[in-house]
Amino acid sequence: METDEPPRVLPFQLQFDKPVASQIKFAEWNPEKDLLAMVTEDSKILLHRFNWQRLWTIFPGRCITSLCWCPDGKAIAVGLEDGTISLHDVENGKLLRSLKSHIVAVVSLNWEEDGQVIKDDSVNNSTYEDRTSRFFPPAPRVPRMPGLVPGDTGFMDDSEDSFRELSNSSYQRFNILCSGDKDGSICFSIFGIFPIGKINIHNLSIPIPFATEPTTYRLSNASISKVALSKDLCHLIVMCSGELNHDEVESAERQLDMHGFHCLLLDTSIFWKRKNELHQVAQQASNIEDLIEVIRTSLSVMSKQWKDAMHTFHEKFDSLSRLIIDHGLDSSPQEEFLSLLGGARTSPPVHQFLVNSLGELGVKRVSKVVCGAGKELQHVVLDHLQPAAEIICFRMGELRGLSRWRTRFQGIGLDETLINNATEKSGILLAQVERFMRVLSSVVQQVCIKLLMQEPSDQLLPYNSELLVIFLKFLYDQDPVKPFLELSEVDIETEMEAVQRVRELVHFGGFSDCEYLRRTLAEEFKQMESSFKEAFLMPFTTISRKMVCKDVLPLFALPSSPASVSFMIPMSVTYYKGASTAISSYQTPEHGFIDYISFQIHGDSSSNIINCIGISRGFMHSLSNRIEESASLEAILLSVPDGYHCVDLALYKDGQIVLLLNETADASESSGESCMMIVQANELPFVSIPRSSCVNTWNLDQLKDSIMHLQLENEKVRNISHSVVAPLAVSASRGVACVFAARKRALVYILDEDEDDVSDTE
Repeated sequence: METDEPPRVLPFQLQFDKPVASQIKFAEWNPEKDLLAMVTEDSKILLHRFNWQRLWTIFPGRCITSLCWCPDGKAIAVGLEDGTISLHDVENGKLLRSLKSHIVAVVSLNWEEDGQVIKDDSVNNSTYEDRTSRFFPPAPRVPRMPGLVPGDTGFMDDSEDSFRELSNSSYQRFNILCSGDKDGSICFSIFGIFPIGKINIHNLSIPIPFATEPTTYRLSNASISKVALSKDLCHLIVMCSGELNHDEVESAERQLDMHGFHCLLLDTSIFWKRKNELHQVAQQASNIEDLIEVIRTSLSVMSKQWKDAMHTFHEKFDSLSRLIIDHGLDSSPQEEFLSLLGGARTSPPVHQFLVNSLGELGVKRVSKVVCGAGKELQHVVLDHLQPAAEIICFRMGELRGLSRWRTRFQGIGLDETLINNATEKSGILLAQVERFMRVLSSVVQQVCIKLLMQEPSDQLLPYNSELLVIFLKFLYDQDPVKPFLELSEVDIETEMEAVQRVRELVHFGGFSDCEYLRRTLAEEFKQMESSFKEAFLMPFTTISRKMVCKDVLPLFALPSSPASVSFMIPMSVTYYKGASTAISSYQTPEHGFIDYISFQIHGDSSSNIINCIGISRGFMHSLSNRIEESASLEAILLSVPDGYHCVDLALYKDGQIVLLLNETADASESSGESCMMIVQANELPFVSIPRSSCVNTWNLDQLKDSIMHLQLENEKVRNISHSVVAPLAVSASRGVACVFAARKRALVYILDEDEDDVSDTE
């Protein structure tokens, strides 16, 4: 039967319906490319193109607890259960950097770049030129440890240039990687590689901005669910569960029963105010840390190579001492051996050993091993260690100059005294490298060259014993190379004349440590590294102290249960560009961003608000009206349609909210149907909520009488013939959403298509 009504057109086009090998627990679209990163339940990371072509799969070997992209899409940050944050190259998944910022699971990652856009690049003061490339060739790479294949070191690969690009942040827009763990600690890293601050929400003093009397609160038993930096880097919104109590409880009457879900607003304006200074310090310090890794690995490689060579030597000659003791005189093995070389009679066992092992051919075989190790050490020094030490000296000189600009850099903790000490230690290390090279060259020349110039012979020649004496002088009786490569409490023997000259040079200035000649190369490196840690810890501590809590927004109550329940609450924090009447006191030229916070109200909430989604906006700006008697933010409660419950949600571009809803059924998780709905947030009838001076009220309770009921018929909805599970991955740049069905399938939908042009493809 024909009708005049046109067929109903579905609002979203299904682009792909693909199977997945394992259920997905995290998924994020690349902000710049058509790439989707997914984490499976068995903690594998998969990277797919939009056409579902898989590019690579990696397995970190530990449980993955969070995921986020670098703002330029060239690297992906992965939070692990043991507190490690690993950065991987988007091209091939190779490990670029591994940071141990936390001691427990990293549950939330947010990588945000400075939102300022200046049309005239000539006045862009945030661009910092690194002058090192003017005077030095590219920085050396980490040398390979003998016996390891590429990638085993866990640092970077020789064939990769992405690590250099990650470290070379001269022309990058300033960005901050923020990470939160399940114990309440939040860490900040500039460019994702240089730690610059750390706070714990348990230690925060939480003020009540509109209280008539100064009142502060603290969170206990708190667990972070989400962290989100604002576009201007001036504020951090923290979604967490915990119990809110008075900072100082004077009486039982003041105890609060505020266990629930809260939203904290932290002041991180130091990142905006001092971004140019922080950019320059992070540029130098992060590259110095890379070069320190080069030196550390170089010393390890050199120590292993020399140890292996000396093992070959002693394996050959240790039996000589036992033979001399058993068949020789009462003198030491060294003295007895030299007398034997002078023509004394030997016992048959010793004579046999001399003929078989200390003939010219036998000595040459051992000397080739030692000589080869010596030359390998020289290559490591010249190609890796020495260039790294030289560039470190230059970069420390740059930091030394910055530290003297006290009006700009003292405020971020760049201490001139500590930087001067670290600069001196880097110069002394370079002097130690030169000294080590002289000793190594002397050993290689005296031990090996003379022996290699002789013709091989199976007999111990009468007057060739001088070569053996030289050989044993450096290796059998003493090892001049080994002390330089190991941490030793024994001072290196140094001529008093050289020590006296160094003490005289101290009076001319430039350095104050005149005892470095008595230290080994490894010990000098240890002291230099310690001085760097002390110098770079000061900015870290200074920035950490400048980040404070400005406001708290109690959202809804939770039952007295483990705080981990908050991890299962769908939530999203996004900053949209739009007109805002309340402007932050730290407003950037790229002003007009307003925060949207959306979350599902937990089903076990003690309030009467059931099966609702809460959305607030303007929390960041609500403090700008604090001079008035009352200030307000805007919020609304959306009631999920009957028969459905929210699985996940995501804030989309242009103020849109994407909801993923499942049918409520008593059957198994994989049964039933679901739907995806888009709600235009900026068109919702938000209600102004007055900010009370008393915190012991749940703000959303004021919206009970103004709940907006969502209707499947009136909203932009697409039915899905599968039961779905979290996560919901939405790409604002591509205009697509990836939905994961409970039966291990991935469904990709086009969100931006015009409804009139979309046909039903299911």
